[in-house]
Amino acid sequence: MTEKFSVDITGFALDPEREAELFEKQNECVFMWTTKAGEPVGVVMCYMVAKGRFWLCLTEDRARVAAVRRDPRSAICISSAGTDMKTGKAITYKGTTRVYAHDAPEVAGWFFEAMARRLHRGDNAERISQIAADLDIPERVVLEFTPGKPISYDGDKLAATVPGVTGGFTGLFA
Repeated sequence: MTEKFSVDITGFALDPEREAELFEKQNECVFMWTTKAGEPVGVVMCYMVAKGRFWLCLTEDRARVAAVRRDPRSAICISSAGTDMKTGKAITYKGTTRVYAHDAPEVAGWFFEAMARRLHRGDNAERISQIAADLDIPERVVLEFTPGKPISYDGDKLAATVPGVTGGFTGLFA
């Protein structure tokens, strides 16, 4: 019979350098908000980090746009799954989100090209320009998520501390 144990993981937070690495290597997050009925909901979205904030975009007709305008309290969760960091690194931020029209002064002139560069992850200027043009349409809005309290986990720290524990989630219950 396998011995069962429990580990308090509160001391295994991501260091700022690991956070930055995670933000660079992962291009998807789960963006969360609450519905009019107060129910929590979230979707996977592409993001980028700039100016100390998380930036996302989508079309105006999505229900989350009205929900965030009604109640800007929101959250973002980013996991290392699918990156070369492997599983077991994650961060969630509680925060607030502001919605901008695609041509708002706060985003005009920089956001769509920066997001296109992030999505393309290459140096093909023509392709980046095409992606930016596809994003920069009147129906598109930009979300600016201002992070507040972080809750993070670095499984590599746990693995270095607790014998026999990998710190990741792959194969955990195999």
